Amino acid sequence: MTVSKELYEAILEGNAKTAVAITQKAIADGISPTELITETMIPAMAEVGRLFEAEEYFVPEMLIAGRAMKSSMELLKPLMVAAGTEPIGRVVIGTVKGDLHDIGKNLVASMLEGGGFEVIDVGTDVSPEKFIESLKEHKAKILALSALLTVTMPAMKTTIEALKAAGVREQVKVIIGGAPVTQQYAREIGADGYCENANSAVALARGMLAA
Repeated sequence: MTVSKELYEAILEGNAKTAVAITQKAIADGISPTELITETMIPAMAEVGRLFEAEEYFVPEMLIAGRAMKSSMELLKPLMVAAGTEPIGRVVIGTVKGDLHDIGKNLVASMLEGGGFEVIDVGTDVSPEKFIESLKEHKAKILALSALLTVTMPAMKTTIEALKAAGVREQVKVIIGGAPVTQQYAREIGADGYCENANSAVALARGMLAA
């Protein structure tokens, strides 16, 4: 079995320890980080998304696959930075002010990272000011907002209004998602997109960058 196939299978199985060991060996053998990511890790996470949509994988399987991918990615990031390799895009992601839930956010972050994006996760209970600070610091073009509670959904609108007040709204695409969030709500508050699930976030973010 090739390194590529072994790493692919380790990510699908959510075996972080094996994924790290394979990645370390690949690095020692001189395989480029870009090759590992584009030819193995991105396809693996795409397959995780397909299995989720087919209801063969559920949230736990997606989470452990994402952790395995992230474990490998942590070894590759320093090498990519040293080589000057740019991600396909940067995304700031977080759960809005007043909401401490992070499972959905973590799933989306893993899928985006597995899709070739650099993800800056600012955590939960995030103020509009912190989102803006992170967007400016990392020069990110996409902001992903998560909310699991109906009572915290208005914080999404507050954050978008804060982006306008700070003069950065036109430079950033805003994606929102979470159990109570709908496409209609996204339109109402002026968001640029809505994610029904973690897998759809990758296609949506890519489409926004292309546009």
